Amino acid sequence: MSVLDQTDLATPRSWAPSDVRTLVTQLVGTVPRGWARLLGSALLAICATGASVALMGTSAWLLSRAAERPDVMALLVAATAVRVFGITRGGFRYAERLASHDVALRMQSALRLATYDKLSRTTLLGTRRGDLLLRVTADVESIMDVIVRVALPFCSAAVVVVGTSAILGAFSPSAAAVLFVCCVVAGVLLPWLTQRWSLRTDALAAPVEGRLADQVQQMATAGVDLVAYDAQDAALDEFSRLDAVLRDSERRAAWTRGLATGLQHVAMGVAVAAALVLGAQAVVRGQMLGRDLAVLCLTPLALQESFGDLTKAAQTLTHARTGLARVVELLVSRPVGVGDRPVADVAADDAPSDVLVLRDLTIGWPDNPPVLSGLDLELAAGQTVAVTGASGVGKTTLAATVMGLIPPVAGTVDATRRIGYLAQDAHIFATTVAENVRIGNPFADDEAVEAALVRAGAGHLRLDRLVGEDGSALSGGEARRLALARVLVSQRRPSLVILDEPTEHLDHETASGLLDDLWAALGDTALLAITHDPDVVRRCQREMHLA
Repeated sequence: MSVLDQTDLATPRSWAPSDVRTLVTQLVGTVPRGWARLLGSALLAICATGASVALMGTSAWLLSRAAERPDVMALLVAATAVRVFGITRGGFRYAERLASHDVALRMQSALRLATYDKLSRTTLLGTRRGDLLLRVTADVESIMDVIVRVALPFCSAAVVVVGTSAILGAFSPSAAAVLFVCCVVAGVLLPWLTQRWSLRTDALAAPVEGRLADQVQQMATAGVDLVAYDAQDAALDEFSRLDAVLRDSERRAAWTRGLATGLQHVAMGVAVAAALVLGAQAVVRGQMLGRDLAVLCLTPLALQESFGDLTKAAQTLTHARTGLARVVELLVSRPVGVGDRPVADVAADDAPSDVLVLRDLTIGWPDNPPVLSGLDLELAAGQTVAVTGASGVGKTTLAATVMGLIPPVAGTVDATRRIGYLAQDAHIFATTVAENVRIGNPFADDEAVEAALVRAGAGHLRLDRLVGEDGSALSGGEARRLALARVLVSQRRPSLVILDEPTEHLDHETASGLLDDLWAALGDTALLAITHDPDVVRRCQREMHLA
């Protein structure tokens, strides 16, 4: 029994083909003159494939006719045609690649922007980061597979097969009929059977890749903790299991594709043999010239080139549709993000001094049981509250609810719209200090960035300094100050700042200096500090203990 049969991974959610078709149609509409570009790409693909078949047929006639040793002028047109088809085959293919990739890349860009727009209105707290990354990269790129590797090859092959069969029918209708049947078997039936034979494995690939990406992300970011808790073997075993599932899937798909490709060669061999037998009989009966027999027999060999990638295209279609279905699932899912909270529950910025009021609040993540209930809090400008409690009790859930990232289960949240958030694991991008700060305000000039860094206690950082991957060139304290500068550089000064474990993983001296700068920078801004640190609790005016 294979690894794939033994895996306990559930079969992925079956896609809705209509949803994927609608998505592709809408994306074509986002491209300027999208349908014209797509039609032009299809015509170029047809011309390239047709030129390849015409080159074989013309070459066969030229060689056969030359064997009769006619006057050289009788071969001039055919010789010129061979040169034309040989040159234009490559030219048409090159132009088709440029045109089709241009359309596909434009569609991919539009889909990725739509995905980013949806994610910008969705909290990433509690999400599977590796799987999410795969959706906005590999799954979004599936739109290119649909256009370049599936739609155009099938379209060009279909038109060229019909045209070739019609032309050869002028030489021998019976041989042309056999050729057409063999082409249907090689270009339609076998790719369809290939897709059906490997449907489960191909459809499973994208979700398993998401799981594998999650596992890699967990091992990369939590490797030290896994070793500390002696959980590294379990993590490696899960990684190996998922990798084995993918390898088994790819092996099955390759075996199926190889078998189908071999059967395609058999089908075209039957077409060649039938052309030889039927054509020879027509020559004997005087119904066809002998030199035309070479055209009838050799032309089917050129069609094999257009069939070669169709079995792989059929499997690619399954993978692409599964990937796009995962993107569609993300796009049509209910957004859990800023703006979900009803306007009536949000206090105006010029309203009374209270910037945060919680009344009999019950919190919890959507589609999950409530975490805490009966929460009441009033926080005015200049006031500071420390939110404490055991790990997992719901402190971060409370912060997400206050920010409007998730809706309250019950009760009310009246909060200012101007909320700043200093996350415990705020990501530092591998770029300059200035660009990292500008995440908080893309329109900030250098003076505003420098002022925010000074207020955050990081004025010594040069704006053009590269911070490395995940801020590897910064100390822990510098990374926190850089994240704080993002909050302070915003176009409108926040009325409420939420700190999530601001001193976690910092030594006492660094943490104390950071807190001094934090309190000095925030001034009369209301502060909600999620913390386990007694020093943070002592600096706050009140403590809200969650249990």
